[in-house]
Amino acid sequence: MAIKKQYLKTKCKVTFSIDAKEANNVSLVGSFNNWSQEEVPLKKLKSGVFKGTVDLAKDTSYEFRYIVDGVYVNDAEADDYAWNDYAGAENCVITV
Repeated sequence: MAIKKQYLKTKCKVTFSIDAKEANNVSLVGSFNNWSQEEVPLKKLKSGVFKGTVDLAKDTSYEFRYIVDGVYVNDAEADDYAWNDYAGAENCVITV
């Protein structure tokens, strides 16, 4: 798993990637897209890594998780983690 941040004048382009060779579908969900699975599907590369880029407002923190074939997965490279009572689990946090 990897997170790459590219800061621009008014926003930050964040590239999320997760190694999931055996997976069929991977989505990125989070507070930046109201936790909607359809908003940010990640594309599978030949290497088996799923990758996608999101434009996020700077000076803000967002909670997120991956959904790998219907299973929620956290990113080991997240900036932090936050407990979510609704999910009964920790969400990843990214600060840009």
